[in-house]
Amino acid sequence: MTEAYILGAARTAIGKRNGVFADTRPDELAGNLLRTFVGNLNFDPVHIEDVVMGCVTQIGEQGFNIGRMAALLAGFPVSVPGTSVNRMCASSLQAVNFAAQAVKAGAMDLVVGAGVESMSRVSMGSDGGGLSDLLTQRFDIIPQGLSAELICEKWGLSRADVDAFSAESHRRAVIATENGWFDREIVPIQVKKGGESVIARRDEGPRQDTTLEKLANLRSAFKTGGVLTAGSSSQISDGAAAVLIGSESMAAKLNLVPRARVRGMAVVGIDPTIMLTGVVPATQMVLQKSGLTVSDIDLFEVNEAFAPVVMAWSRDLNIDLAKTNVNGGAVALGHPLGASGARLVVTLLHELERRDQTLGLATLCIGFGMAVATVIERI
Repeated sequence: MTEAYILGAARTAIGKRNGVFADTRPDELAGNLLRTFVGNLNFDPVHIEDVVMGCVTQIGEQGFNIGRMAALLAGFPVSVPGTSVNRMCASSLQAVNFAAQAVKAGAMDLVVGAGVESMSRVSMGSDGGGLSDLLTQRFDIIPQGLSAELICEKWGLSRADVDAFSAESHRRAVIATENGWFDREIVPIQVKKGGESVIARRDEGPRQDTTLEKLANLRSAFKTGGVLTAGSSSQISDGAAAVLIGSESMAAKLNLVPRARVRGMAVVGIDPTIMLTGVVPATQMVLQKSGLTVSDIDLFEVNEAFAPVVMAWSRDLNIDLAKTNVNGGAVALGHPLGASGARLVVTLLHELERRDQTLGLATLCIGFGMAVATVIERI
């Protein structure tokens, strides 16, 4: 089987809701990233055989197959196709995995796995309709926030526990930002905001002034007296990310140096009521498929959809949080739905390089009870 190599990985800064990207169409944001990303790698995009774009709310400005729209807006040759993937919050990790699978199978030699979401311009859930009565007769379908509350109950996580986790996410993200640790992975993007031209080069979510006291004063978000607040949930955000996957022969042809290989991939389904704990079996499955154990992994990136998702995952698998989301997670950085999976891979690769470490694992929980996981290995 052919190896699937990561030949490049980059992202935009993550904008807050109604922040720096609020006046930028998501298809244009993704196209801008792709154009700059490929330009920085200095190869002719005519060699790209597909652009696989994760996006969750595929309606309005994110409709009409945003993967193809982004490729056209990037200025790629019209021969470069594009498609769109919706596996909800893990859409762009699935896009990266689909790209890697195509290369591993020998079906393609160069594929972009990417993702984008503008939650400022396209409201989350606006693409959905009512649920089937047959579905709700079989399953207790509840909002994700209540599923996260169920995790708190089942794992005995208190308000103090999740607030402490959330404060630490901000602390790590602020340190990483101030030290420039995200600078290599972020592609500065010039956009219009309020009629003025600005360059977005820094994540807007991390707050230096986040304290336990401030978090403790926030109201319960999902049920009266509940554990979770806006402060222990991922932020509504805008952003895009891209990973270039290629074969060894194509890397040599384009004079691109492989930075890592995709060692393992997994996707699982679980109970759609508690829905957010799939990161546990997904992690177990991808490790088994990769011939690895937890102790082999140097760094983990687990999407902080809600603080208890990562906390329960850590407890069940006995994984040290000191090796997890070391530069903060979605509680601090934000969660632009369709972009988050690829963003985890981008951040994971760059942090492995900065620390001169080898193995990393990324995983995301998914609405209605699924999860995706990927292991990458620096070479």
